Amino acid sequence: MSAPLRVLIVDDHPLTRDGLRGAIAAQPDLEVVGEAATWQTALRLAQELRPAVMVLDLNLPDGNGWSLIDQLKAAAALPPTLVLSVCDEQIYARRLLRSGALGYLMKDEPGATILQAIRDVAQGRRVTSMPLAQKLAEEAFDDRSESAAESGSALEDLSDRDIQLFALLGQGERNKAIAARLGLSAKTVSTYKVRLFRKLGVKTTPELIARFLASGLPSA
Repeated sequence: MSAPLRVLIVDDHPLTRDGLRGAIAAQPDLEVVGEAATWQTALRLAQELRPAVMVLDLNLPDGNGWSLIDQLKAAAALPPTLVLSVCDEQIYARRLLRSGALGYLMKDEPGATILQAIRDVAQGRRVTSMPLAQKLAEEAFDDRSESAAESGSALEDLSDRDIQLFALLGQGERNKAIAARLGLSAKTVSTYKVRLFRKLGVKTTPELIARFLASGLPSA
């Protein structure tokens, strides 16, 4: 009998970790080898434990899952990753799959679906919900550009850079701090900000912050 697949759970909600741990423990082919409630702990454990699969929430108290994927990929230490999130898959799944995740599911998927997704991701297979998988398949045979394929709501039309700026502005960050964090000039940030306001249909920073808080998107 082969060894169980080693799973690292990254989620800051104890109830979610408890539920996943219990469900995985009941599977003879899976085992939890580590748990992390913070970005920093997840970064360390992913490199130390080298799990077969990392089950990752996007919202963490000291960072987000997207940047964790980027950091681990840069360190050549990104395990096969299943993102398990409350953030709208129509907005985030494509972006996370492009960044390096192998799967993206919403947290309201049945437990059996999530467990099978862990197994599939460990085998290098991409995993999404059935509706999104069908949409991606349709887009693969469509001549539209990616930006057009992702149309349908203002948030879906945002580029990766737009989303990053949206999150930072939505947290109340000032242009100068954003410029330093992203390695851009303050003038470039101002230009991006004007463009973002236009795309979102907002006119003031308070409106943008309210839109961000209502979006359910993870912090930058």
